[in-house]
Amino acid sequence: MTNDRRGFASDNQAGVDPEMMKAILAANQGHAYAYGEDEWTQLAIEEFHKHFGADCQVFFTFGGTGANVFALACLCRSFEAILCSRDAHLYHSECGAVENFIGSKVVPIETADGRLDIQSINGYLSWQDDVHASIPRVISITQSTELGTVYRPYEILALVEYAHQHGMTVHMDGTRLVNAAASLNCSLAALTTELGIDAVSFGGTKNGFLMGEAVIFPHSDAGLSRNFSAIWKQSMQMPSKSRFIAAQFLALFKDDHWLQNASHENKMAQYLAEQVSNITEVDIVYPVETNAVFARIPLDWIEPLVKVCHFHVWDSSTGLVRWMTNFDTQPEDIELFVGKLYSLSRVSVIPEKSIIL
Repeated sequence: MTNDRRGFASDNQAGVDPEMMKAILAANQGHAYAYGEDEWTQLAIEEFHKHFGADCQVFFTFGGTGANVFALACLCRSFEAILCSRDAHLYHSECGAVENFIGSKVVPIETADGRLDIQSINGYLSWQDDVHASIPRVISITQSTELGTVYRPYEILALVEYAHQHGMTVHMDGTRLVNAAASLNCSLAALTTELGIDAVSFGGTKNGFLMGEAVIFPHSDAGLSRNFSAIWKQSMQMPSKSRFIAAQFLALFKDDHWLQNASHENKMAQYLAEQVSNITEVDIVYPVETNAVFARIPLDWIEPLVKVCHFHVWDSSTGLVRWMTNFDTQPEDIELFVGKLYSLSRVSVIPEKSIIL
């Protein structure tokens, strides 16, 4: 059953971007070579080369968890550890997929706002000399983070240089990389391959796709690369009808459609945050840098608000909620929701519409 009301629960819940659907239908003509030998896949890879570097290798996968598992399987072995934020999707929302399929230990690290830094990681390096411990081998960062914050290029570069100095690699879960790039006014490469990131899981599903993600390795001649295709197949992420994923990426890159969507999502989140800023009972917890608004609200507000617009309760004990905007979020969706917030509040005057609209 579908719901005509657009909600703020997740950017997974929106339908398919019309441009992506057109691309799928256009690719659904006649027969085409399978397993990436089709013309759509070859053209899409050329686009990836433009955005991430001419030497990068690209592998399409079905979903975000599969993309992360495949990428990390190429970077580490069962007796090695992956360091990530405690808030990382990799740690708390993938049902132990990495541990199950790779055997590697995922080590969660406390962060203030979802972002790892050298200081938070440094203490774990003592494990490298301990035969009884899983050897730290990969630092996995999420861009933008699960808390909606973003890593600046210099922060990523510091982590990459630190990792490489200590014989480690860096993986980026870029399911919302486009939102971070739009927020920072950066190219996709300027946040990834140009900084020395070793593997990127690049989101499609949260960016309006029906399905599909991509895993990017920056250098085709990297020493690790000779087994990538075999790991891709063995991890059950090699799509036979690759053209339908490729066609969506072509639509995403065409005329910087990714940037249009991401900029719109970010603006809608900023608008939402601005509209609730006068409500004394609403506390915005983290900086609104992308398309996520984290707020603490009274517990007895949650039920009536969810009836107006569905969203996720992040912490039911404290009233921490997440409001996520999508490519199809409209100002009227926000205004309907904000109206309900004000009806529950002691504040009666709703702010004027933002100039960002």
